[in-house]
Amino acid sequence: MRIAIIEDNETLAKAIAYRLRDRGHSADVLFDGDEADLFLAQDGADLVVLDINLPGKSGLDVLRAMRLRDDGTPVILLTARSELRDRVIGLDMGADDYLVKPFEMDELEARIRALSRRKNLDYGTREAIGGLEFDRASRQISADGVALDIPRRELAVLECLLERRGRIVSKTQLTDHVYGIGADVDDTAIEPHVSRLRKRLSRHGISIKTARGLGYMLEVLS
Repeated sequence: MRIAIIEDNETLAKAIAYRLRDRGHSADVLFDGDEADLFLAQDGADLVVLDINLPGKSGLDVLRAMRLRDDGTPVILLTARSELRDRVIGLDMGADDYLVKPFEMDELEARIRALSRRKNLDYGTREAIGGLEFDRASRQISADGVALDIPRRELAVLECLLERRGRIVSKTQLTDHVYGIGADVDDTAIEPHVSRLRKRLSRHGISIKTARGLGYMLEVLS
């Protein structure tokens, strides 16, 4: 499942992303309300974890904009103990659940599982692609039941491309996913990982196309 984490506390946001990725989900992390609103309008997500207090647009403004454009993506609000009124407003505006800070990661995961059941979201971890099967939970890719030995960073590239299959993924997006947002790494660092992954996947009917100056796109060959 693709989950957007919108939280201006970078330490908390990255901790949530790490936990969810470890459980087999894809996690997009955003720290600013304006950036989050644009991301959700253009890219979307299966579920949103949304802090109320954000720079730029507030979490409530982001939620309001989602519902005004008929975006029914499930939303879990993150709130401080003192924000009871905002929690009520958020639920009235269409938030699906809320969690009060500080919270345990286990509780957040439980809320996500419960919400995925209520909304009939795909919580499965296995996905077929070309002649391969990717297990998000174990982060293992296999062909005819036999696991392939693919390095961790190449798997991270595949995860990011797979979540956006059929769309162009920029080098910056891939770099953020592989190395973490804010890492002191040049975008060109992703190129050798893409090149090696492309060679591994081509024999299984999967192509990584290069959109010059824009990024990469995953395609299954017919």
